[in-house]
Amino acid sequence: MRAVALLLTVLTGFSGLVYEVAWQKAFAILLGSHSEATAAVLGIFLGGLSLGYALFGGVSRRVVEAARRRGRPPRLLMVYGLVEAAIGVHALLFGWIFAAVRELSLALSPESQVPGFAVDVGLTALAIGPPTVLMGGTIPILTQALSRSLGDATRFHAFVYGFNAAGAVGGALAAGFVLIPRLGILGTLGWMGLVNLGAGAVFLVLGLRGRAAAPPREGAAAPRIQGFGAYALAAALLGFAMMAAQTVLIRIGGLAFGASHFTFAMVVAVFVLCIALGSLAVSALPRIPRAAPVACSAAMAALLLALYGSLPDAPYWAHLLRTQFPSEEAAFHRYWLSALGGILVVLALPVGLSGATLPLLFHHLRHEVADLGQIAGRLYSWNTVGNLLGALLGGYALLLWIDLHQVYRLAVAAAFLASGILAFRIHAPPRLALGAVGAALLAVLVGLDGWDPQRLSSGLFRKREASAATHRGAGATFAQAAPDAIPFYTDDPTASIAVKMNRIAGREVFSIITNGKPDSSLGGDYPTMALHALVPCLVAAQCRDAFVVGYGTGVTAGEFAALDSMRQVVVAEISRGVIQAAPYFDHGNQQASQSPKVRLRRRDAYRALLRSEGRFDVIASEPSNPWVTGVEMLYSREFLEAARDRLGPGGVYAQWLQSYEIDGPTVELVLRTYASVFDRVAVWYTVGPDLMLLGLTEGAEVSLDRIAERMQAPDFRAGLRRAGVRSLTELLAHELLPVGVLHAARMDGEVHTLLHPRLSDRAARAFFRGETANLPATATGAPADVGARTSLLRSHAIGPDGRLAPRARRALVDELCGGLRRECATVVARWMAEDPDSIELRALLQERRRNPRVARHLEPALLERLVRFFGEGSGGEARSAEAIEGDAALFETYYYHGVPFRRDALPAFREGCREPGCAAAIAAAEERPSAVGRSPADSIR
Repeated sequence: MRAVALLLTVLTGFSGLVYEVAWQKAFAILLGSHSEATAAVLGIFLGGLSLGYALFGGVSRRVVEAARRRGRPPRLLMVYGLVEAAIGVHALLFGWIFAAVRELSLALSPESQVPGFAVDVGLTALAIGPPTVLMGGTIPILTQALSRSLGDATRFHAFVYGFNAAGAVGGALAAGFVLIPRLGILGTLGWMGLVNLGAGAVFLVLGLRGRAAAPPREGAAAPRIQGFGAYALAAALLGFAMMAAQTVLIRIGGLAFGASHFTFAMVVAVFVLCIALGSLAVSALPRIPRAAPVACSAAMAALLLALYGSLPDAPYWAHLLRTQFPSEEAAFHRYWLSALGGILVVLALPVGLSGATLPLLFHHLRHEVADLGQIAGRLYSWNTVGNLLGALLGGYALLLWIDLHQVYRLAVAAAFLASGILAFRIHAPPRLALGAVGAALLAVLVGLDGWDPQRLSSGLFRKREASAATHRGAGATFAQAAPDAIPFYTDDPTASIAVKMNRIAGREVFSIITNGKPDSSLGGDYPTMALHALVPCLVAAQCRDAFVVGYGTGVTAGEFAALDSMRQVVVAEISRGVIQAAPYFDHGNQQASQSPKVRLRRRDAYRALLRSEGRFDVIASEPSNPWVTGVEMLYSREFLEAARDRLGPGGVYAQWLQSYEIDGPTVELVLRTYASVFDRVAVWYTVGPDLMLLGLTEGAEVSLDRIAERMQAPDFRAGLRRAGVRSLTELLAHELLPVGVLHAARMDGEVHTLLHPRLSDRAARAFFRGETANLPATATGAPADVGARTSLLRSHAIGPDGRLAPRARRALVDELCGGLRRECATVVARWMAEDPDSIELRALLQERRRNPRVARHLEPALLERLVRFFGEGSGGEARSAEAIEGDAALFETYYYHGVPFRRDALPAFREGCREPGCAAAIAAAEERPSAVGRSPADSIR
C-alpha cells in the first residue's frame, strides 16, 4: 500500500507544478505580465500551501484522536483521497471559474491602477486559493497515515517529500516543453484534473481496504516542543534563502541561456530535483546524528557562498556549451538536457542539502506517532512562509532598491543565520563557532565585491559559434564582447537593464540591453524606431493621440511628440530600469523623456490598454523577440483585440516583428493571428529583417495622395530625414505586402492566444536554430492580383507604359540595397530588362557589389535569371523539370509587389520543357506560394 501511495505522490507532485505554471500564465491575462503580477500569483500559491500545511497538520491529528477514541484505525487515506479529488474537480472547472473571474474583474475593478490591481489580486486568490490550500495536505496527511513507528517516521516522511518533489521535476519540464504549448492552458489543466481525480479514487480505495495500525494508546497529546519558535524561524529563514536564491539563479539563467520559458522551466526543475535527491538521501541514512540539521544548513550556506564569485561567468559557460551543438532541430533537446545536467552538477550539493534539512529537522522534532502529521504540517508551513517571503522580497520588492548580487548575499546570510539558530537550539556551540558564523555573516553582507555588469549583460547566448576567444577562457571572451562603456546598469523586478555605449565611426552610440539582449539603439535601429511612429501617422485619418508599447530608447515616443499635430503620447513601459535609463537617450530622441507631450507610465501594456480612457489614433507596439518570456502576450489575439478596440475611427496599429532568429511557420503564426483581428493588414520593412505590421481600422486609408501631402509638412519631412528617408519613392520602397495581400493568401491554421500560447515555444525553438524567415509567398494567384491593385509603390513608380520610371530606379536601388533587402536584386533586374546598356546602372552595381552582404544578390548569373521574369519567357530553350523548379523558387523568393515580375513568366517556361516530369513540376511551382518557410535562395535577411 505504501509503495502505491508513493507512486501516486509522484503523480500529484507532477500535477502540482503544472498547476503553478499554468496558473501563472492564465492569471497574467487578468493581472498583466509585469513583476507584481508574477509575484502575486506565486505568493498566492505559496501562501495557500503554507496554510494547507498548517491546516492539514491539525486535521491529521484530529482524525487520529477521533479514531483513538473509537478504537479504530484512522481513515486518513480516505481524507487525502477526497482532497486530491477536490483538486481535480477544481482543475476541470477552471475554464468556467476563470471566465467568471474575468467578468467580475471588468465589473468591479476601479479605473485607478493600484485599487484595480488589488481587486484583481483578490479575485485571483479566490480562484486558486482553495486548491493550493488543499495541495498543502500531501506531506502532513501522508506522513501521519503511512508512518509505522517513530523509527520509521523520518524515513517515510523523507520518502513522501522526495517522491512528491521528484514528480514536480517532471511537471516543471513537461509544462514548459510539452503540455502548455501543445494542449493550451485549459487543456493542460483538464488533463491534470483527471490525474488528480484518478489519484483521489485510488487513495479512497486504499483508505477503505487498508488496515493501518492503530495509533499508540499512551498519551492523549504530544508534549509541547520547547523552543519551537526558534525552529520555526530557522525553517522560515531556510525557505527564504532557497526561494531568494532560486529567483536570482533564474535571472542568471536568463542572462546566460536567454530569457525564454525553457530557461525558467530548467532552473526550477533543477531546484526541485535537488530538493528531492536531498530528501531521499535522508531516507537512506542508517543513523542521524543530533547535530545533522546544523551541519546540513551550515554546509548549504557555505556552498552557496562559494558559488558567489563564479556566477557572473555563467554567460561564458553557457556560450561554451552552446558551441558544442549544431543549430538544428535534432540537437535542441540534447542541448537543453546537457544544460540541465550542467546546472545540476553546480547546484546538486547546496540545493540538495536544503532538501535534506527539513526532513532532518522533522526527525529532531518528532515525539510520537499520533503527532507526526501536525509536526510536519507546522514545520513545512513555516518553511513555506519563508518561501513566500523569498519570492515576494527576493523576487520583487528588494529589487526596487538593490541588485541581484545583493539579494543573493541576503539569501546566503539567511542560510547562515538559520544554521546559527539551529546550533543554539540543538548543539550549543562554543564561542569560536559563534564567532565563525558572525564573521561569515559580515563577509556576506559587506565584504564581497559586486558582480560585473559587463559579464552579466554580455548576451553571449546569441553567439552559436565559437570564436578565437572562446577557447582562451572567460576573460578573453568577455573582453572581446565588451562595449566601450556601461554608464547605467540595474536589476529591477522585471529585468536586468544595461545602457551600453560604443564608439562607431567617431560617434558615441547608445543602446539598451534587456536581460543581455540588445533591444534597440540610437544607431542602426533608429530608422526602425522612427518609422514606427511616422508611417502609421502618414496612414491614419489623423494623428493627435498615440499609445506606445515599450519605451526602449525613446525614439518612437520622441518622433510622435515631434509631430505638430500630436497632443499626447502615452507610453506603457513594464521595466523600472528602462524608465530610469531614459535620460541617457534624450540627446538622440528629441528629448523624449522631457517632452510635455510624453506620459511615461510603468505598467503592463495589456492592463493599460484595457483600462485606458479615450481612444488613440495610432498605437505602436515594439516588443522584443517573441521567444523572450512574457513578450508573447503582446502578439496574442486578445492583446491585438484590446489594441483594436482602443483605436478611434481611421486608427492604425503598428507592430514590430523581427524576421531574424525565427522561422517561417512562426512568422506565419504571427501574421495569421494579426489578420484574425484586423480586416486590413499591410506589411512594411524598416531596416533589413525588421518588419512593421500595420493593422487598419475602418476609415484608415493607405492613400498615396494623403501620404504625399503629409510628407511635405516640415515636421514629417524632418522626422523622415532622421530615419534616412528623403523622398516618397524611398518611403514606398518599404512596402512589402500591400493592403489585402495577406488576407488573400488565405493562411489557414492556428492562431496564438493567451489561453493557448503557442508562439513562445515555437519562437524559442527557432531561436535555437538561428534561422531567418521569409514572408509568406504571395507571388501568384489572388495575392498577386490584390497586390497589383493596392501597391502604393506600383502606383507611384510604374508609368502608364508599364515601365519603371527613370526617376524611381536609383532611389529604389539605394533604399533597398542600403536596407539589405533582396528586393534590391528585383529592381536591378527590372532596370536591366528595360535599359540593359545603362551606364548609371553599371556604375551603381560596381559600387553596391563592394558590400558582400549585397553582392551575393547582385551576381550576374542570378540577375540574368531574374531578368527573364520581366521578359517573354524561355524562348523555346530546352529546360528540365529541375530547372523549372529552380525558376519557381526564384520567382517566389524575389517577387516584389511594387516592381512585379510578368505574371506569365513561369508558364512561358513550360514551352521549353522536354521531360515527362515537366508538367508536374510547373504545377507544383504554381502551388508553391501557399507554402511558408525558408527560401531555397540565399537571402540577405
